[in-house]
Amino acid sequence: MERLDGFADISIRRACAFVGLGMVTVMISLSFDPMLAFRTGAYIAAMLSLGLVFAAWRAPRRDISHSEVYALLRSAGLPRKQLSQAVTRTRIAAVLRARLFWHAERVGAVALALWGVAGLFWLLG
Repeated sequence: MERLDGFADISIRRACAFVGLGMVTVMISLSFDPMLAFRTGAYIAAMLSLGLVFAAWRAPRRDISHSEVYALLRSAGLPRKQLSQAVTRTRIAAVLRARLFWHAERVGAVALALWGVAGLFWLLG
């Protein structure tokens, strides 16, 4: 169970990477207007941050056995009996919630940075 933080991070970062890839693709396609590109990237990052906050809010009420973190723990060789205990499920939910909030803060900072760059283009344009 000591690898729980790492498995939660892998799961969250994988999802954030897919959204980030989409965000960069959209920003490149809008590169003819840099201010529009950075504003769009900021909107997408802000929506991702809100999505992470919503997932963190929902984590304690969610059935953990259907999460990617649970699947990673099963693939690591932890016995199903240990994972089915209520204390273990509560701990997984608590760690997942804390890591989701941590990632939401970082993505929110990226959104603010993108808004700042868009503001600079607006001032200089």
